[in-house]
Amino acid sequence: MELQEKIPVPIFTEVDRDVFLREICPQRRPAVLRGVPLGPCLEKWTVEYLGQKGRDKPVKIHVSTVPQMDFLRKNFVYKTLPFNEFVKRASEKKHSDFFLCEDESYYLRSLGEDVRKEPADLSKQFPDLAEDFHIPHFFEPDQFFSSVFRISSCGLQLWTHYDVMDNLLAQVTGMKRVVLYSPQDALHLYLSGDKSEVLDIDAPDLKRFPEFVKAKRYECVLEPGDLLFIPALWFHNTTALQFGVGVNVFWRHLPADSYDKKDPYGNKDPVAATRALQALERALRALDELPADYQDFYGRRMIQRIQKQTYCDGLSATSAQEDSDSTLTSRQFTKPG
Repeated sequence: MELQEKIPVPIFTEVDRDVFLREICPQRRPAVLRGVPLGPCLEKWTVEYLGQKGRDKPVKIHVSTVPQMDFLRKNFVYKTLPFNEFVKRASEKKHSDFFLCEDESYYLRSLGEDVRKEPADLSKQFPDLAEDFHIPHFFEPDQFFSSVFRISSCGLQLWTHYDVMDNLLAQVTGMKRVVLYSPQDALHLYLSGDKSEVLDIDAPDLKRFPEFVKAKRYECVLEPGDLLFIPALWFHNTTALQFGVGVNVFWRHLPADSYDKKDPYGNKDPVAATRALQALERALRALDELPADYQDFYGRRMIQRIQKQTYCDGLSATSAQEDSDSTLTSRQFTKPG
């Protein structure tokens, strides 16, 4: 199989707020930040300690018979467990108590108290544990959006997707592989909304997804205490190499009114982008009234106009043309989802 170009994510040490804001964030590229103080969580968050502090608080979790979870096809079920029982099971390889099978995989993504309105906030859902975790002050307090508690069984792999806010993924315990793709490679990822249809990124079905090999693959392995800066719109796919606990911290790096106010997960497209995508769908429906050769001609003119208006200088004319050709052929315009 033809392999994707692989690029290691750079590692930075001795990063403080000034270095992050001056040298890392403006580059709009992923970066591993090593040695940033995260608090006593690094020593304290054992399975036993987590269970004691989280107690029997009920949590909604993903449970799957396979470690490769697929959000598009929903190959998992939602179940509820007391937090201490969930942590115990997630840390096991084989389970004496289980829902589906003895080697089922577990995944927790913490939610707000009112899941339809409130973003996740570690200090509200797990206040005792939040005392152990120190959020890096790399953004203004009023930019804070959410802090998401994540716990994964060993081997668990999550689907490739993008978020619309900048975030820091703090790996507190265990090791995790993260594969990322640039927003400029979006047309190679076969999107359905904010998610890629390519589930197995290590052995993709190239008959179904021939363009996937063109995407450049950025990769890193996070160790306990590492922070990964994931800029908005960068696609990411994570695999827990060990039972692991982490915290995602999201913040609004655009003006607050750029975001959908009814979005507790922080993954809906910005308001202006949603309007633009809806307008595009209306334009495509209008073109459907014309014969195929006219659709082709005016579609190419539309794409040329979009490229001239929006494409970054870093995208070469050749790759831009290749992308426009593949877009015309496959009609890969997607609605926000």
